Amino acid sequence: MAVEHLNGEGDGGMLQTFSSKALDGTGILGKKVEYVTGDTQTKPDAARASARSMIEKDGAIMVTGGSSSGVAVAVQALCQEAGIIFMAGLTHSNDTTGKDKKANGFRHFFNSYMTGAALAPVLADRYGSDRKAYHLTADYNWGYTTEEAVRNSTEALGWETVAAVKTPLSQTDFSSYVAPVLNSGADVLVLNHYGGNMVNSLTSAVEFGLRAAQANGKNFEIVVPLYSRLMAKGAGKNVAGIFGTTGWHWSLENTAGSRYAGTNAFVKSFGEKYGFPPSQAAHTCYCQTLLYADAVQRGGSFNPCSVIEALEGFEFDGMGNGPTLYRAEDHQCIKDVLVVRGKENPANDFDLLELVDVTPAEAVTFDPAIFGGELGSCNPGA
Repeated sequence: MAVEHLNGEGDGGMLQTFSSKALDGTGILGKKVEYVTGDTQTKPDAARASARSMIEKDGAIMVTGGSSSGVAVAVQALCQEAGIIFMAGLTHSNDTTGKDKKANGFRHFFNSYMTGAALAPVLADRYGSDRKAYHLTADYNWGYTTEEAVRNSTEALGWETVAAVKTPLSQTDFSSYVAPVLNSGADVLVLNHYGGNMVNSLTSAVEFGLRAAQANGKNFEIVVPLYSRLMAKGAGKNVAGIFGTTGWHWSLENTAGSRYAGTNAFVKSFGEKYGFPPSQAAHTCYCQTLLYADAVQRGGSFNPCSVIEALEGFEFDGMGNGPTLYRAEDHQCIKDVLVVRGKENPANDFDLLELVDVTPAEAVTFDPAIFGGELGSCNPGA
């Protein structure tokens, strides 16, 4: 849809609300935009092979995607080597713009640290500061950094972590991992799982009676740090009342002069094209495509070094997240983070999450040095 809008097709979507007015629906620097797609299989090696084929056979000059942080880190490294710009998709690990950051890579999506900073105060307010948490964590880099972020943020507010158990990414039956939780002394289960992992582990937790249990004189609670509407749909009624975070949601208020201008335009375009509201993944990759195109247009060149210069320190608005900064030090977008919870009585399959709090960008901003890594220099490629 972003490509259609760049080429002057459709209603223009967020080109109309984007604070930068460099793009006018005539392509990029007068050239029509085309694209190819590939399946990462959620595997770094398969993702690199697919991206390499796009670059070498199809002549791709920008790659986006990465619905797994392991995939995103691998493809970002490949793009750095090849002199291609990588506009990260749905990758949440601190590593992507932390220890594994690259000069040719950029991330619009938020990260694990920002989730912890936004979520912990809400959890302490709703559940109290004297909680004992049990973490089940997907055994890859996103799981590690999300567990660390949530642990650090909740422990700083008084919570205690009684156990942290790694689960294989390929796991589908989580009953053996959930069974020990009620006898562990914990009164909160934190599921550092995403996608199908989260759907399956949450289902197991509900089947084992955790939602109805008591522990330490308190109601037992479950937390899902990173939500998506697609995950909520997969888990169904089991998500009711469970807190988590998200990068954007289609129901964000977008009144005249609103902080979230752009949301209505995007939801309208997407709904008319596909027949249902957009997910945060759709929003992220749409924004990344426009941001890349805008940087090329403003810089007057497809040269990756020109694109990097145009994006570093770029402040923009009108794309649904409020005022946003593409930070020069780590190529991480700094913006508001949404705390949500599963609705008790959803009206339909797309009305599954309710907005609980909006944490302003300044409350989730961090020193990029804490995660290490070096951006290095731009690679202009061929």
